[in-house]
Amino acid sequence: MKLLFDTDAFCKLGIASLLEDAAQIFAAKLQECGRLPALPFMLRRGRLRKLYGEHACDALIPVANAIPLVPQPSATWLEKLTAVEAIDPGEAQIFAVAAEQGQPFLSGDKRALYALKGVDGFVPALDGRVVVMEAVLLALCDRIGPEEIRQRVAPLTAVDRTVAVCFSGENNKPSDALVSYFEDLETKLAPLQLWNPRGRG
Repeated sequence: MKLLFDTDAFCKLGIASLLEDAAQIFAAKLQECGRLPALPFMLRRGRLRKLYGEHACDALIPVANAIPLVPQPSATWLEKLTAVEAIDPGEAQIFAVAAEQGQPFLSGDKRALYALKGVDGFVPALDGRVVVMEAVLLALCDRIGPEEIRQRVAPLTAVDRTVAVCFSGENNKPSDALVSYFEDLETKLAPLQLWNPRGRG
C-alpha cells in the first residue's frame, strides 16, 4: 500500500471527488491505498450519515469497497496506543501500520495527532509520513489549480471550517491560506514531522 486513509479524510476527499487525485500525489491508484474495515458500515449508518448526508455517504460506499483494507498491525505498535484516550481504535490501527510498514497516512483527526506525538517510538517511525488535509489540498491546488479545487471542495464548506476559510469567495489566494494553516500545524504537532507538499523542511 502506498497511502492509508482515515475515515474523515476519505469522506472529505470523496465528497470533493478528490480521492484519486490525492492518491496520485503519492504515485498510487486507489487500489494501492488502504482504508479501515469499518468504513462501509460507518457510511451506512451513524455519525457520517448525519454529518455528510445520506446521498453523499451512499455514493461513497462502492468507492470504499474498492479500496483494500488496512492490514492488522503487530501488537508491538498497537499496544502503545491502546491506553491513549484521544486515539480511537481506527486511528490506532492506521498509526500502527504506518509506523510498522513505513507508509504515509492521511489523517483528518487533529486531536489524535496531538496525542500521537507523545507516544514512545512514533515520532521517528513516522518521520515525514504524517499527511494532513491542509497539505493534500495545497498539493492539489499546485497540481490542478486553486479555482478547480475551490469548485470541488464547495460541498465541504458547511462541515469543514478550514476549507470554508481557505476557499471562501472573498479569498482569492487559497494556497496562501493553506500554507498558513499548514505551518501552524507543523508547529503545534512538533516533534512529529509532517509530509510537506512543497518539499520544505
